[in-house]
Amino acid sequence: MLVFIGLLIIAVGAFCQSSCYVPINRIREWSWESYWLVQGIFAWLVFPLLGALLAVPAGHSLFEVYSAFPRESLLTVLFGVLWGVGGLTFGLSMRYLGVALGQSIALGTCSALGAVLGPVFTGHTADLTSAVIIGVVVMLAGIAIIGVAGAMKSASLPEEEKKKAVRDFNFSKGLFVAFLAGFMSACFAIGLSFGAPLTWAETRPVFAALPATLLVTLGGFLTNAAYCLYQNARNRTFGDYGKRSLWGNNLVFCALAGLLWYSQFFGLSLGKGFLTDYPVLITFSWCILMALNVTFSNVWGIVLREWKGVSAGTVLVLLAGLAVLVISTFLPQIIQSIC
Repeated sequence: MLVFIGLLIIAVGAFCQSSCYVPINRIREWSWESYWLVQGIFAWLVFPLLGALLAVPAGHSLFEVYSAFPRESLLTVLFGVLWGVGGLTFGLSMRYLGVALGQSIALGTCSALGAVLGPVFTGHTADLTSAVIIGVVVMLAGIAIIGVAGAMKSASLPEEEKKKAVRDFNFSKGLFVAFLAGFMSACFAIGLSFGAPLTWAETRPVFAALPATLLVTLGGFLTNAAYCLYQNARNRTFGDYGKRSLWGNNLVFCALAGLLWYSQFFGLSLGKGFLTDYPVLITFSWCILMALNVTFSNVWGIVLREWKGVSAGTVLVLLAGLAVLVISTFLPQIIQSIC
């Protein structure tokens, strides 16, 4: 029952993350760099700070734990800065491939590298058991199958149909950007690994990862804020922030997008709190979150008609890839139980 509850909480967070681009479509008359910066304030500063405060016992402060582990705190922020690069290119992957395919490839790469490199960088390679490695391989197989479906879509649809579903569709360019985004986004998991000591003994397990999450998102915010302000200057779009009539609408949807995005890591922390007796699932939890993100993003891709006009064979390949992803989330624990 605890495993089910933990996985369900992670799944809810994944669904929220996969839905975060829906409210962004309701933002009016702001350039990309303007709304990306404002939603980032909520996604990477406001909500992570509120979440981290839940982990602080009475009579203590976040500064206290960060100053007690200066090296770990600095490395957590540093990998957050690197993750921020992945966040920027992540948006481009969806621009060229759409929500479904862009998230599938980027998150698949992020998932595998994050699960493996976190223990490697922090010296906990013993956590990479055969059950975890098999789970990663099966999950990558699911991503590859979805990639095949994307290639079939690219080959079968006429150019005008591709543009209807994804305005700037470009499979080769999108593929490169998605792999780059996935590689850099894996730094989030590495940052969380370095930030594991940033908590208190009396903190409830469900909140234990939230102080480290704040430092990673802070690093990512620095990267994104610098880029967005540069684009504001380059494109002369600072005037967006002066459109007072739009602030009510845009602030609400930026906040909603930020809340939905942060929900994935809030849910990851809560879910892991129910999995403390299952070390294989704790190690594999990053992959579980990413696999579910991919699954739900493809559901949204279907809802948003990004797969409209493709053949039945292409849809079957897509569904097969999603089925493999779902299986991969349970596989490590099943293997561990058998062994």
